[in-house]
Amino acid sequence: MSPRKRRPSKHTRPVSDRPLMGGHQLRESHADGDWIVRQVSGSASTKAYRCPGCDQQILPATPHVVVWPENPSLLAAIGGGQSLDERRHWHTACWQRRR
Repeated sequence: MSPRKRRPSKHTRPVSDRPLMGGHQLRESHADGDWIVRQVSGSASTKAYRCPGCDQQILPATPHVVVWPENPSLLAAIGGGQSLDERRHWHTACWQRRR
């Protein structure tokens, strides 16, 4: 029996191979481009984040959304990096008001 190979840590894998949190994901189109929006349940939220919409904390165990641009070239045009590096956690209401 050969030894089982362990998968490298998600933090050492390329961004494109990193797992994202579980949840329902959809694509939304807005004036500033197409976005992937993933809903995060309160039970899947284990740390605090700062919402870019209201600049307030999203506390652990709070349902919210994680948003990133669908097209990484949009970020290149404004000097950004890969789309998964640009994930942002938003209060659901803040993201909906942004539209």
